Amino acid sequence: MGREFDEQDPVKLYVPHRNPAGEVRSPLAPVGVFDSGIGGLTVVREIMRQMPQERLVYFGDTARLPYGSKSRSTIIRYSRQIVRFLHTKGVKAIVIACNTASSCALQTIARESSIPVIGVIYAGAVTAVKASRSGRIGIIGTQATVSSGIYPNVIRNISPEILVFQKACPLFVPLVEAGLLHDSVTDEIASRYLQELKGKYIDTLVLGCTHYPLIRSTIQRIMGDEVTLVNPAYETALELRQILEREKLLNPGTESAQDGDKYQFYVSDLAESFRDFASSILPAEAKNAQTIEIEEY
Repeated sequence: MGREFDEQDPVKLYVPHRNPAGEVRSPLAPVGVFDSGIGGLTVVREIMRQMPQERLVYFGDTARLPYGSKSRSTIIRYSRQIVRFLHTKGVKAIVIACNTASSCALQTIARESSIPVIGVIYAGAVTAVKASRSGRIGIIGTQATVSSGIYPNVIRNISPEILVFQKACPLFVPLVEAGLLHDSVTDEIASRYLQELKGKYIDTLVLGCTHYPLIRSTIQRIMGDEVTLVNPAYETALELRQILEREKLLNPGTESAQDGDKYQFYVSDLAESFRDFASSILPAEAKNAQTIEIEEY
């Protein structure tokens, strides 16, 4: 049985969609999504599956990844640049599809934004608390996410008696970005990282980086079937839908745009390899991925 709690939690951040000048975004406008690289595509995949009528603009900061080893001030600066770029595309809401940027920059971006902004942490934390039977939850993420302490803070805010155990897994992102999803090197490193958490007898493990669902099968095999893996990408898509409905921004699906018009992809480097990878995991191809100079924003 899962745990009961009050979901009306003050750490769930987003802002109203009307800006100070009174502008109202159209429900037909796209949703902006960004990540340090390809990991955020796991969130895009869930949005496409659950809200196929929505238009999307995705930015992957492939020239400056990984974010997990960067300072908080640098991550905030990068995030501000990306948000300014997404605003040029007329987005109606922004999903920070990166745990590191969510932990370091969400509050800043939300305060400065005139449209709804959500991260990937709250939804994953809520699901983990619901799923845990023993009250022992593990978190794996980048060094920046783990150091921020945001997952333990959010989880304990929801349910104070929960025990949270964290483990930084800094090599997972570069391994995923290199395409080593099913490789003996990834197996060996994952085994070393996860051994510590196995010794904590957790029953729930949050994949605290949007890259990690891409090696979910490896993580599940090492942790064992008795441990429930929580993928915040899926939960974040559900949260986005709830917010768009509440703000009357949900696309009614009356458009007849082709995939090439509905889904726009931008990166700061390596557009061709991004296109190949994105097309391999998304239900729609990423043929139009373009490289932009993000430092100009």
